[in-house]
Amino acid sequence: MSEKTDFDINYVAQLARLELTDEEKKQFASQLSSALEHFDALSKVDVEGVEPMAHAFPLSNVWDDDIPGETLPVEAVLANASKTRENQIVVPKVVE
Repeated sequence: MSEKTDFDINYVAQLARLELTDEEKKQFASQLSSALEHFDALSKVDVEGVEPMAHAFPLSNVWDDDIPGETLPVEAVLANASKTRENQIVVPKVVE
């Protein structure tokens, strides 16, 4: 960052629920400092007049018309089911 920011690597490690050795603390402090410098560079980008957006390109849903088509006969649907009862597929209970 433009002015050197001191942060408590022990606090950051505790937030992340990490147990770090002294060597790892030095390594991760250096890496985190480097990452924060990249964020500082991003804060210098001129975004005047740029509209906020959720995606980098416009998204739209493409839906086919919901037109009923030909269906399979019940016998064909039930042919591969391991268990059936009254023209229904029986599945294992998943909630108690």
